[in-house]
Amino acid sequence: MSYASINTQALNGVTALPVSVEVHISSGLPSLSIVGLPEAAVRESKDRVRAAIINSGFDFPMQRITINLAPADLPKDGGRYDLPIAIGILAASKQIPDENLSTLEFHGELALSGELRPVSGALPVAMGAKKLIHTLILPENSAVLAALIKQADVLQANHLLDICRFLHQQEDLQRPQPKPPVDVKHSLDMSDVRGQHRAKRALEISAAGRHNMLMVGPPGTGKTMLASRLSGLLPALTEQQAIDTAAIRSISHQGFNIEEWGQRPFRAPHHTASGVALVGGGSNPKPGEISLAHNGVLFLDELTEFDRHTLDVLREPLETGSITISRAARQAEFPARFQLIAAMNPCPQGYNCDGKSLCQCTHEQQLKHRSRISAPLLDRIDIHIEVPAIDRKALTEKSENTETSDEIKKRVKQAFEKQMQRCGKTNAELSSRETEKYCSLKKAEVELLDQAMEKLKLSARAYHRILRMSRTIADLDNADDIEAKHLSEAISYRSLDRFIS
Repeated sequence: MSYASINTQALNGVTALPVSVEVHISSGLPSLSIVGLPEAAVRESKDRVRAAIINSGFDFPMQRITINLAPADLPKDGGRYDLPIAIGILAASKQIPDENLSTLEFHGELALSGELRPVSGALPVAMGAKKLIHTLILPENSAVLAALIKQADVLQANHLLDICRFLHQQEDLQRPQPKPPVDVKHSLDMSDVRGQHRAKRALEISAAGRHNMLMVGPPGTGKTMLASRLSGLLPALTEQQAIDTAAIRSISHQGFNIEEWGQRPFRAPHHTASGVALVGGGSNPKPGEISLAHNGVLFLDELTEFDRHTLDVLREPLETGSITISRAARQAEFPARFQLIAAMNPCPQGYNCDGKSLCQCTHEQQLKHRSRISAPLLDRIDIHIEVPAIDRKALTEKSENTETSDEIKKRVKQAFEKQMQRCGKTNAELSSRETEKYCSLKKAEVELLDQAMEKLKLSARAYHRILRMSRTIADLDNADDIEAKHLSEAISYRSLDRFIS
């Protein structure tokens, strides 16, 4: 009896799970069967593996070959199993030594020539191999990404023969040398936005506390310009946040570019995007826009042009910071702690319907336009800010007279560090109990907030969001206590509750 067991991993969302590729060669008519819930790409690997072994100068066993991908109840997909299957067949047929295979882990798709092609999910796989204390052998392009995980033991190879020579101790495999990421200077600067001082202030508060924000105004007032400059105001990612962000990108269809390491993502899907495109899905669940925006910004322009049911799928992820995709065969959970920035026009024609403009919208058209945003979703957006038409004088204002992104970022960074020292998280992430602890008010401020709650008909969720926003404004002011001016400013950013309802 000839038997070999090879280590690899399967991906379930952003989690890598250990898999054993068991190969058994026995007497009988020549055949190769793969069991253990293989999907189409895995079943097709038999032809790629056979050609790669023969073209690499080895003998393909003309016997009965059974390959078991254990555990059997975990679905297996993709071409990542080509390499471990080939190594297993060569080890079981005694063409390569099997003494050190228990400490090695293999991933890679094989070309018919035996060359290795990159696979997705190199970062989650590297994290899994690090926990299992395995030496990870990957194609060169995938190994460069996996090497970003510190203390992960990663080797790279370009051909099946390279690995066979390594196992025969004829030559060593090289360790990948990832290029250190270069700090990218944001080309979009806040000084490019003329006027809109109140909107800039709201964006600064949004960046400092990671608060969700909705901008309402006619076309051409700078809403998209403001949103696109938010990333330049946010603090740098921590190492763990950079790993989490890159891991999600690495399992997506787009893949991850090492040059984007450490950069906060900015996602701006078109308003025709479906609910599945936003939250993720598919028979083999893939991350959607909200997960690809994890630790970054999700910008929804023309918010009212999105389907209402599509927007409502954002309600739960905005609260929990994650999304669970359930399908008949599998379930996957993806992180989705993103900052929502949205923009919309006040009416179908884009103007204010205040009688001063050329807008001819009827009252019914205005109501239909506004009803595309449900009250529960609006309740989860901390800041509602009107972005009015720009005065002609503001357009000719010299850019030197306006603050740059670097100047605003200094204040944002100071407020952010104060939050980390106080509770280890941003104000927008505070729980109800933490909000009561860190956002306590004096008697006069309590009465002011009660009056606002009564006048604006705000919910309990909005109550807590106003407190967290007040805490952020106080942090920007470097104040230990929330004062009336901080609370008043926070309340002023909820004025659109009346506008939408």
